[in-house]
Amino acid sequence: MFRMLSCAAVLASSLTCSLAQAAPAEPPTLTVLSSGGIMGAIREVAPAYEKKFGVKLQVLAAPSMGETPQAIPNRLARAEPADVVLMVGAALDKLVAGGQADKSSRVDLGQSFIAMAVRQGQPKPDISTLQGLRAVLLNSKSVAYSDSASGVYLSKTLFPGMHLGAGFAAKAHMIPAEPVGAVIARGQAEIGFQQLSELKPVKGIDIVGLIPAEAQKMTLYSGAVVSNSQHHAAAQALLDYLASPQADAAIEDSGLKPLPHSRG
Repeated sequence: MFRMLSCAAVLASSLTCSLAQAAPAEPPTLTVLSSGGIMGAIREVAPAYEKKFGVKLQVLAAPSMGETPQAIPNRLARAEPADVVLMVGAALDKLVAGGQADKSSRVDLGQSFIAMAVRQGQPKPDISTLQGLRAVLLNSKSVAYSDSASGVYLSKTLFPGMHLGAGFAAKAHMIPAEPVGAVIARGQAEIGFQQLSELKPVKGIDIVGLIPAEAQKMTLYSGAVVSNSQHHAAAQALLDYLASPQADAAIEDSGLKPLPHSRG
């Protein structure tokens, strides 16, 4: 009787081990911290990518820079768990230099350009020339711009170089923690400036167009694996996919310009 019980116990144990070995592993969940400028692209890619590769993507909105707690550098400084960052390339370089992002994983994903928007239904002024843009800035009642890459350029370089006068500073406001388009849609500013890819998803606004070439500044969006990621290989695979021709349509739909691909 004892032998029979022992044998039964061994068989049960073997069966349990076999079942455990046969059970499929849970798909990894990648936490992706994404700046608004490339958020549209990763959200468009996510459903098909998850289905094809069996990876779950948790995409969180996180500005590339700024003082808000949600900003990527501030999240990583608090040691929030994350696997991938998608953000302004220049800001990513600082994370790489500080050891928070893996240099070898870094990929460039798309070019972004600054656009102007008005509240939906309002007249679209002519900003096709530098003179036209200057006139619009001077004549507008209020101006909004972001606290990220485009806003820093506008407030520190473009606007001062256009000699808009002392009164302009009083009506121009940097918007932290939310899309500039949302402020325009609520009627809290007459005109607003941000990356085209950040304005496109906002309802209640009309995009006038890109600011003229001589006033424009291209922002490069890039991605990297967070240094302390627990899913390094899966995170790198996502970045490689985003940098491949398979993601070009999503990159372009979001308002970014895809980068050329080298022929293998």
